[in-house]
Amino acid sequence: MSASLFAIGTFSASGAPFPGLVVGDRVLELPGGTVRTLLDDWERTLPRLVELAGSATGWQPLEGLNVHAPVEPRQVFQSGANYRRHVIDLVVAHREPDDPRSEEQARADAAEMMDRRAAEDLPYVFTGLPSAITGPYDDVVLPSWAAKPDWELELAAVIGREAYQVSREDALDHVAGYTIANDLTAREAVFRRDMPEIGSDWLRSKNAPGFTPVGPYIVPAGFVDDPSDLRLTLSLNGEVKQDESSKDMIFDVARLVSYISGFARLLPGDLVLTGSPAGNGMHWGRLLRDGDVMESTITGLGTQRTRCVAEGAA
Repeated sequence: MSASLFAIGTFSASGAPFPGLVVGDRVLELPGGTVRTLLDDWERTLPRLVELAGSATGWQPLEGLNVHAPVEPRQVFQSGANYRRHVIDLVVAHREPDDPRSEEQARADAAEMMDRRAAEDLPYVFTGLPSAITGPYDDVVLPSWAAKPDWELELAAVIGREAYQVSREDALDHVAGYTIANDLTAREAVFRRDMPEIGSDWLRSKNAPGFTPVGPYIVPAGFVDDPSDLRLTLSLNGEVKQDESSKDMIFDVARLVSYISGFARLLPGDLVLTGSPAGNGMHWGRLLRDGDVMESTITGLGTQRTRCVAEGAA
């Protein structure tokens, strides 16, 4: 994309939130409703944004504005077990106390499973609730019932053109841009102890209000050279916990979008979360607590910073 680098987001001052064009430390308020409205007509919106990014008037300082989640999606699709090293770490961390395998054997078994999944070409995707989304600088309330709240930094693709049964080769044509998501998980609620045969319980484990901080902005896809070669870094209280390349993904963005579109209709503004790299709290033996501060960055997409607050103390 031949243009000044820009992003789009949702902001407010003292009034209602508005869509804004971000260039450096300046914001230009955009007419026409919401960021999702812009994404609904992305093919015509994008050239206009390129023009506006070079305009000289109407800008206001970014400093002092409230930054909200950049878009309110209709649907949220979440990819699980999509980073090789992350899944191996989780298999080891979630071993039952009576598991007879050594750590080395558990890692070898998980690695074999990852190889098999890649060969079978079957991503693992589930749906999340838009009500779990919060802004990139908002406090994250840790529910009183969540005994093991964990972080999961993820690259999120933002849909800009309806997609249904699209090929992998055409899938990225339906992506408007990318943003940052932290897909928090209550680890103790992932697996149903009362009936393990029914599998994972994503409703309880991932959809508490505010459990998915998103943003700060949406960076157009044309400014992201290769979504499969980005660095994801999350720090907890200043200490790096996740630091990985999206090269470690088993299924890339194009494959995920294509796969999801084979079963569901992706709509403009929808989010596709692409999985989390190694370095979660379960790996470190350190889960989230009241007062913790998470800072997350992805190459070219900015930084989000959120503070954890125990329910009742917010």
